[in-house]
Amino acid sequence: MSVIFQSNVNTALSTLQEKKNQALEIMGGKAESYAKQKCPTKTSNLKNSITHKQLDNDTEIIGTNVKYAPYVELGHHQTPGRYVPAIKKRLKRDFVPGKPFLRPAVENHVSEYKAVLERVLKS
Repeated sequence: MSVIFQSNVNTALSTLQEKKNQALEIMGGKAESYAKQKCPTKTSNLKNSITHKQLDNDTEIIGTNVKYAPYVELGHHQTPGRYVPAIKKRLKRDFVPGKPFLRPAVENHVSEYKAVLERVLKS
């Protein structure tokens, strides 16, 4: 009598990677949606530019390529009294506080992202 052991580690690792990629895609889509909901809008340019993509096997990113996005997210300094033709006004404050939309889209929903990962891994 003989017993044969066959390793299925490679198949298991491949399946795990597929599920991880699936979970990252779902979480990225949810984070993108939350960021768009929270994004302050005047022209919708910033809101419409928010997207997500898988950077590598372990990282999903959300963001935007709009140049002024960091100023909206983090706030910015400006020179009071300076006239800005684009808005036809003089600036009044020296600092404009940010209106975060990307960071809260991730940080405020961590438990939901964990639930997504658990659900995908169980399927």
